[in-house]
Amino acid sequence: MTTASYFAHETSVIDDNCKIGVGTNIWHFSHIMSDCEIGERCNLGQNVVVSPKVILGNNVKVQNNVSIYTGVVCEDDVFLGPSMVFTNIVNPRSAIIRRDDYKITLVKRGASIGANATIICGNNIGEFALIGAGAVVTKNVAAYALVVGNPSKQIGWVSEYGHRLEFDKNGFATCFESQEKYQLKDNKVTKIS
Repeated sequence: MTTASYFAHETSVIDDNCKIGVGTNIWHFSHIMSDCEIGERCNLGQNVVVSPKVILGNNVKVQNNVSIYTGVVCEDDVFLGPSMVFTNIVNPRSAIIRRDDYKITLVKRGASIGANATIICGNNIGEFALIGAGAVVTKNVAAYALVVGNPSKQIGWVSEYGHRLEFDKNGFATCFESQEKYQLKDNKVTKIS
């Protein structure tokens, strides 16, 4: 189905009261549930579920087999790798309804989450952070942080281009691809040019 503003494959299901931005593509067997907001120029791969009240910013890339549950907010330019997982309840039980206990998970601008990673609800992912494939995130992730493992731990810092940053003894680093400069101070990275 092609509308004036976005494309949805004929096998996708789009419920009522969804806001879908211009230039967005929704592919095979995906389900977009009511009251969600999807920004402009997003790409949702095959078998993606977007639950009610989820918010996706502009230019969000969602790879195949990702379920984005109520409580998740992704800012602009976020990348969600194949089969990565969000949760929205800390202590789920089949026999107990906990819809009023959904935790908010915020994925900040430019962050990337690798294939098969799991993000435990209530944790925020900082701007331009990079979550390695298969990581299990159990706590907040700082901006520009590189985290891997189960449970995840930070092993370094990355640039906005996703390249590892090597800081000198004065706390400065340059991204080799973009030549952007960064400063590490008080365990916080700032882009300075």
